[in-house]
This record gives sequence, C-alpha cells and structure tokens, in this order.
Amino acid sequence: MNRQFDDLMLGSIELFCLAAEQGSFTAAANIASVTPAAVSRSVSRLEERIGVRLFVRTTRQMRLTEEGRVYFEQCRQALNQLVEAEREVSGHQVEPSGLLRISAPSTYGHYRLLPLVPGFRARYPGVKVEVNISNRNIDFAEEGYDLAVRARVTADSGLIARHLEDTPLVVVASPDYLARSGTPKSLEDLAQHECIQFELPSSGRSIPWLFRRDGQDIEWQTAGGYACSDDVTAGARLARHGAGVFQSYRFVVEEDLRAGRLVELLQDFGGRSRPHSLLYPHRRFVPLRVRVFVDYITGLRNPAEAARCS
Repeated sequence: MNRQFDDLMLGSIELFCLAAEQGSFTAAANIASVTPAAVSRSVSRLEERIGVRLFVRTTRQMRLTEEGRVYFEQCRQALNQLVEAEREVSGHQVEPSGLLRISAPSTYGHYRLLPLVPGFRARYPGVKVEVNISNRNIDFAEEGYDLAVRARVTADSGLIARHLEDTPLVVVASPDYLARSGTPKSLEDLAQHECIQFELPSSGRSIPWLFRRDGQDIEWQTAGGYACSDDVTAGARLARHGAGVFQSYRFVVEEDLRAGRLVELLQDFGGRSRPHSLLYPHRRFVPLRVRVFVDYITGLRNPAEAARCS
C-alpha cells in the first residue's frame, strides 16, 4: 500500500473538520491551540489537493459548499474510525461514550424505540443519543448515522441487519363507522367499505393489506377515498374518527382497542405481521457505543413488553 497522506495532510484534515464543526476558523484554532492563519492554510492546502472549494467565506459568515459537506462527512467518519480503532486495540475505552445517531420510522420510533432510550442511557450515561424520526431512507456515509430501524430491509452487502421483532397487523374501525356501514365479515366485503389507504412515500402506491386465509399468506388490494402517507398513525387517527376501515400495526391502536374507540375486524384472517430490523454499516471496527446499543436492544427478551413498561 502506497502512502497517500503525510503528517501535514492528516493534520490539515483534522483542522478542516474542526473548522466545519465549529463554523469558524478562529474557534477551530482555539481548540487546536494554533493560529487562525494556520487553519486557513490547512484548508487552502486541502482545496488545492482535491481541486474543489470547501468553504464559502464572507465577512459575516462561513459555510461549507456542497462538495465541502460531502468531504467533511467522509473525513469525520474516517477520523472517528481511527479513534475507535486505537481504542479497540489498546483497550482504553472502558465505558462507551460519544454521540449515537439513530434513524427510525415514525411509528416504531414513537411506540417502541423512544421508550427504551432512557433505560439505555441510564446504563451508559456517557453516550449521548440523537434520534431522527423519519420514514425516509437515510445514507449512512453521507449523513453520519450509526444505526437505523427499518420495516422493509433491502439487500445491501454493506449493512448488517439485526432482527428486532415481528410487529402484528390488525384491521380496525370505529364503533360509529360500523354502526353506519355495517361490519365486514369476509375479505370480499371490504369492497363495500371505505378502506383508508396508506401510500409508500418512495413510490406513492397504496400498499396491499396482509391476511392469512386457509393457512396461506395473501395480499389484498383495497380501495377508498382517504389516503395518507409517511405516517401510519394518520390512518389510525382517521379510523378512530369514523373515516373508515384501516390496517395498522397493533401497537399503534392497542390503547384505542382497549378503550373501545376502535374495534378489531376480520380476526379469522389475522395473524400477519411485518418484521422490524436494526441496520448498521458493516465495518471492521464498530464503535463501542454502537455495539452496546445493539446488544442492549436485541438482548431484550420482548422489546414490545419492554416499551410498554417504560
């Protein structure tokens, strides 16, 4: 392997990352105990090497260019990995620490993940946890996330997937809606009902409902005048207020079912679920803060019960 970076260039990368994090050459210089001019020279050295402008600098502000943002995310990840590698082989990191960034979909994030985070931090107080609740697919490398929870896992050799749980699905409607429109007894009856649609943000297509009939798993396409996207809880709220019939994760509607605000339908065709998994990049040195979080979450015997008890 040929040497790509000398000591001066590695130092320039560290100063560039400090300047990007602090948003100021002066602040970066104070932290690194160098002069602002030294930081400026380091950034200029990098810009000359890679042939792009990294910062837009005016008398009032300094911000990363788009190329600078991408370069910063990659450099920050590489520097963090070097630190973790040293800690891994030297055994210096006895207690996990640092920032843990997690992306989770709205439903699983609110109902499952967030209730478990305080318990994790009580065990590992040195780890700061940042949770982004969003249904979009994040880019681990460019956005700097450590972990993501997803219901639909795509084949990606660069990611490790750890199964969390299979989340049961139920079909529900409000007593008011059923009093007006009747109760469906078969899957075919759904054609006569207002079925609230959930559209995938990635495609805009309504997802089919999942059932089990005569021991076979089947998909059933429904139709209706209501549609929601991005957040399953919107469909559940519409159902609660009498808009129609909706298929939802049980954990989203279980309190409404217990309180009688919603009624479970088509139980003879139930039993289906969707898996949720924890994803993180496949790399040689997994940061300790990531390893302990994965072990904590996957080590819970019943994440659903743990979330309810938190």
